[in-house]
Amino acid sequence: MASMRIYLAALTMLVCLPVFASNTSRPERPASQLYRRYCVSCHGTNGKATTSKGKFSHARDLTDAQWQTDVSDERIFNSIMNGRNVRGNMPGFAKKLNEKEADSLVSFVRGLKG
Repeated sequence: MASMRIYLAALTMLVCLPVFASNTSRPERPASQLYRRYCVSCHGTNGKATTSKGKFSHARDLTDAQWQTDVSDERIFNSIMNGRNVRGNMPGFAKKLNEKEADSLVSFVRGLKG
């Protein structure tokens, strides 16, 4: 009887382990890929927000040197994760990105400085 319980417990762990592992970790995606997927439609490939969707939604020109100087990394991170509704309607991506990915996007945005 005890051996049957041990067998069932071990079997349950073997069946459930891949499910738990797949939910807790996924490969980290490069910032350039994330930018293309989530940002290009509004901010454009060059970050200048000259796309029709970017113009309509008043997307931020990420290459603007003055904005780059004035804005903190924390604010960029928070805008990516929570969205911004000041100038336009930027959605938040907290459900689509993990913190490391958002940090990598902050660095990517910094690299767009004109």
